[in-house]
Amino acid sequence: MKRRVSPAAAGLPAIAKQPGTPRKKAAVAGPRAEAAPRAVKRTPPQTDRLDQIQTVIVGSLEDDKAEEIVTLDLVGRAAFADRMVIATGLADRQISAMATHLSDKLRDVGIRRVQVEGAGGSDWVLIDAGDIVIHLFKPEARALYGLERMWGTPALDEA
Repeated sequence: MKRRVSPAAAGLPAIAKQPGTPRKKAAVAGPRAEAAPRAVKRTPPQTDRLDQIQTVIVGSLEDDKAEEIVTLDLVGRAAFADRMVIATGLADRQISAMATHLSDKLRDVGIRRVQVEGAGGSDWVLIDAGDIVIHLFKPEARALYGLERMWGTPALDEA
């Protein structure tokens, strides 16, 4: 017995002519060409906004008596952030308090997703504020990891 094919299905690809539900047919056929993933372009944030956030960060660290506050510009050199702030605290309790105050002040400025790693009492606390990453170190850990040497400008390394 010959199977009857509707005139609408006659012009469709072979997958549409096979028996099964539309969902099964779509799974077998795979993704459509126009549904291919597109490369996401990262738009650089406005420098005015970055300057405002950086001012809040540095001000908060200065209020909490952080030492040796350094800001590095990473635009064009790193994909994970546009700026990095590095500061030193003398004790675990001071570093933990700096991280707490900083995350509160960043939320007040409008940064909703502030990720804090290592605030439970370690030598290094990382605060991810999106386009700005903040590292809070004890003096020994800061010397050990040397982020300024790694991400600083080459002219500073030669001096």
